[in-house]
Amino acid sequence: MIFTNTKNSNFKAEFEELLGRGKMDIESVTAIVGGIIAEIKSDKNDALKRHVAKFDKWIPSSDDDLKISTESMSKAYANIDEKLKNSLHLAYERIKSYHEKQKPKSWFDTEENGTILGQKVTPVDSAGLYIPGGKAAYPSSLLMNVIPAQVAGVKNIVVCTPTPDNEPNELLLAACHLCGVSEVYKVGGASAIAAMAYGTQTIPKVDVITGPGNIFVATAKKMVFGDVNIDMIAGPSEIGILADDSANPSHMAIDMLSQAEHDEMASSILITPSQKLADEVRVELENWLRKLPRQEIARKSIEERGAVIVASDMDEAVELMNQLAPEHLEVATMSPFELLPNIKHAGAIFLGHNTPEAIGDYVAGPNHTLPTGGTAKFYSPLGVENFMKKSSIISFSQKAINEIGEECALIANTEGLSAHEQSVRVRLKN
Repeated sequence: MIFTNTKNSNFKAEFEELLGRGKMDIESVTAIVGGIIAEIKSDKNDALKRHVAKFDKWIPSSDDDLKISTESMSKAYANIDEKLKNSLHLAYERIKSYHEKQKPKSWFDTEENGTILGQKVTPVDSAGLYIPGGKAAYPSSLLMNVIPAQVAGVKNIVVCTPTPDNEPNELLLAACHLCGVSEVYKVGGASAIAAMAYGTQTIPKVDVITGPGNIFVATAKKMVFGDVNIDMIAGPSEIGILADDSANPSHMAIDMLSQAEHDEMASSILITPSQKLADEVRVELENWLRKLPRQEIARKSIEERGAVIVASDMDEAVELMNQLAPEHLEVATMSPFELLPNIKHAGAIFLGHNTPEAIGDYVAGPNHTLPTGGTAKFYSPLGVENFMKKSSIISFSQKAINEIGEECALIANTEGLSAHEQSVRVRLKN
């Protein structure tokens, strides 16, 4: 773990290491992923079944065996605890309500000369959603991916999730039933991405693929981009925390560990102007680690990729955090909203002492599929617009083209495109 002060002589080197936290060695797996994609494109379902047998350790008996039945989803939903069922419904309604506010609208603008300009917003026809299922299964990720697609108006939604040993996660199946998803396939990794990108006899080709995954999933998404759209190239999970003396050190420690328990590659970074808080958090991290069921994973993450940085003041702390551009950013200060205007780069921002990152993972409403590794500088959270596209609307009257057609023809002539020029001139009337 990096425990440092911005005044240390080697701080620059330490911080550079943190800036590179999200880098994945995609080149090292590109050949493997390329081979998987090529097999799916050529052999389709036969390749899928080979890959499932190899990576998930079970042998599909037929093409139909790749699909999860709606009956099993319904049964899983019926069997879950009533309190948990109510919790899922609460999450569903809050996520849906938030994303309904995001939905962009078509618009038209009419000028006096009869010109009509506008924008038509339509959903994609189909979306493929990847839901991880390796070290842990994430029903919450299903809700976060399905709901914005449904709000956008996508008619055909395909879900792929790995099922090691042919044992689907029952809570994930229940969440599928709650969301009304009917096409769910027991396929994971790069194979699933390729199947959704190019289609097989069982899994249909989609227009956009969303959802997080490991380095093989991320590499596959990068390689199929252009044949389909994707949401982002997501890396390991991470949290950044800005805190002052008013923060509870025990709360800060468990919030850092809430990301560290995801996997060994996750990163948790606290920046504070308070040396006292930094020292106390260091102690509390160990106190909490001893209690965690996933202690081994969390400990490796914290020790190898965690950091506590003492800044000279909060302005410096904010500037450093903007450079990190974390996936999740907690602002645990006395007056968090005062810092908000200065925060430029973060996937999701959690303001105040009673707003842990975990509340955003499940029931707050905003999407938890977020840009990682500093990509929050140019990427946004998954949302309704990821499942929609825009078309420009243009309509000119005779008066309108007469008014500006000559200027258009002149530009076309200057570029040497005479057909462009003449297609405008033949419509002009003196």
